Amino acid sequence: MAHTKAGGSTRNGRDSNPKYLGVKLSDGSSARPGMVIVRQRGTKIMAGKNVKVGKDHTLYSMITGLVSFRDKRKTNFDGRVVRRKMVDVVAAA
Repeated sequence: MAHTKAGGSTRNGRDSNPKYLGVKLSDGSSARPGMVIVRQRGTKIMAGKNVKVGKDHTLYSMITGLVSFRDKRKTNFDGRVVRRKMVDVVAAA
């Protein structure tokens, strides 16, 4: 006679790995070329001066300088004006 009850299978035994999204370099911190500034899904934060966008919408620095966040008024295709967050890398003087 078995001492343990028969274990059935479960349907919720899966989980995905963490993606570690978010801002990696804050406002005023120094960046070197290629350093990741923001990891994101979609362009919540847009690329400004001296910042490029990767294929997974990651924002990274192109020059050595200081990270600067700002708001920009942008007109959508339907004519609505919205405020969007942008990130720049300003060359250190």
